[in-house]
Amino acid sequence: MAEKNNYDFIVLGAGGTGLAAAMYAARLLLKTLVLGHTHGIEAPVGGVITTTHLVENYPGFTSISGQDLARKIEEHARTYKEVNIRNERAMAVNKAVNGFLVKTNKNEYNGKTILFATGTRWKKLPESIKGSREFENKGISYCGLCDGPLFRNKIVAIIGGSDSAAKDALLLAGYAKKVYIIYRGSQIHPEPINLERIKRNKKIEIINNTNIVEIKGKETVESVILDKPYKGKKELKVDGIFVAIGNEILSELAKPLGVKMNERGEIKINHMTSETNIPGVFAAGDVTDKQFKQLITGVADGCTAAYSAYEYITKGKVMP
Repeated sequence: MAEKNNYDFIVLGAGGTGLAAAMYAARLLLKTLVLGHTHGIEAPVGGVITTTHLVENYPGFTSISGQDLARKIEEHARTYKEVNIRNERAMAVNKAVNGFLVKTNKNEYNGKTILFATGTRWKKLPESIKGSREFENKGISYCGLCDGPLFRNKIVAIIGGSDSAAKDALLLAGYAKKVYIIYRGSQIHPEPINLERIKRNKKIEIINNTNIVEIKGKETVESVILDKPYKGKKELKVDGIFVAIGNEILSELAKPLGVKMNERGEIKINHMTSETNIPGVFAAGDVTDKQFKQLITGVADGCTAAYSAYEYITKGKVMP
């Protein structure tokens, strides 16, 4: 394999976690490759944060759009000559003589160490909900920031009760004339600050203890059928549906290496070092079994992983 395709540290995933890891690896003079558009991820370089309307909990920025924050992190990473960021899809990772072989849709690379920073992707509505596939991109969306402007002065529904669902509702209330939050549980559970904002917003209405069982329309979404009446009716008129029911862990590429995972598919790590059970393999961010998942915690884990990879290499655990 050509020398140019040999790296000290290969990062799978180009979100904030992966880019931060690359920066710290570069400061430790590790030749580093970052592969964006990693297996299964729909988000571009910059990761899931690019779909966040406003970030208000990242130090140094009182309020900044997710796209702007991601761009600043990427620009910072690109200032290091040791960092090579490529928009390639990783297809397979296997053990090799002197480390690991990563195959992408375009090339093959050798790495002395590997970091899984592959994150998550949006969980889709169950196929059991009639119309859930038929109306994808015809009124069903998984990204409020991307598609919100398409629903100016219309009626939309958010499916889910998380903080992400709440943020989507607040964003969409800037466009739509009415926003429903439909949640299967007894009470939505966003961050308290976002719950207060929702309570103050007269456009947003919460429907708890309710599921949708069918999505109806002709060419695009026109209504949803609920599993129980709301204000006397099971059919609720909506023009769009935004889904925020959680995420799927993108850890498939780690399985052939024998990396240990929990029942959710999260990669188990040493939370002091970001090490997995496989020597030379590290993981950080949303793909791990970390309980509290935020960009800031992922960045910290990525930096820790870079330092651990540096120690792994310099202590002679891999051949030069």
